[in-house]
Amino acid sequence: MTRIVQQNDWVIIIIVCCIFLYIFMLLSLRRDSSVTEFLLEKYADSTNNFLSWIIISLVYTLVSSVFVSQSIPVVPKKVSDIHILGYELNKFGFTFLSISGFYFVKNILTYLFFAGTGAAKKWDIFYFTASKFYFCLSVLVIMGCVVNYFYLFDRFMMFDIYVAAFVIAFLFKLLFYIFHRNNILPEKWYYKFLYICTLQIVPVLVLLKLLFF
Repeated sequence: MTRIVQQNDWVIIIIVCCIFLYIFMLLSLRRDSSVTEFLLEKYADSTNNFLSWIIISLVYTLVSSVFVSQSIPVVPKKVSDIHILGYELNKFGFTFLSISGFYFVKNILTYLFFAGTGAAKKWDIFYFTASKFYFCLSVLVIMGCVVNYFYLFDRFMMFDIYVAAFVIAFLFKLLFYIFHRNNILPEKWYYKFLYICTLQIVPVLVLLKLLFF
């Protein structure tokens, strides 16, 4: 492992901003909670859940875009041909807009799914519980960004590790959602199956195709 010098100040700026957002969330929105207290907090005792979820979603989207952006093959020509005030999207901008749009649409569809299956009352506790998972995942992604941009490893070896980590995280998320004690998904088993197929697996495949193929 060798430390290398790169012009990646923008990565550090984004990571530092994300850390400050989490500090603000824990100190202000979560009433001076520690990370452990936040993760173990029960829904009945929680406050500012929606704002916390927005911050966690923003941080996760930013650090995921940083992590993934330099690995995408190319910005599609139809996108790069769009110029606003003489500027065009680079790989990070394209990745950030893609992931942001992905989660925005996915969250709307998820709410409609909950409402359509008679489980609208579970929506609040769903994003409260999901935010804890994405908080932990975003911290891991931040670590991955540091490794990816500031240390030199064999790219082929790291690619295999990243793919394996993504698959493990994805499968863990599904199990986390299905078996969580808060019972955040609709009770009927076929609704759970429908949610996993249509709002977890299919959207991820679409996003991967958009970014890498």
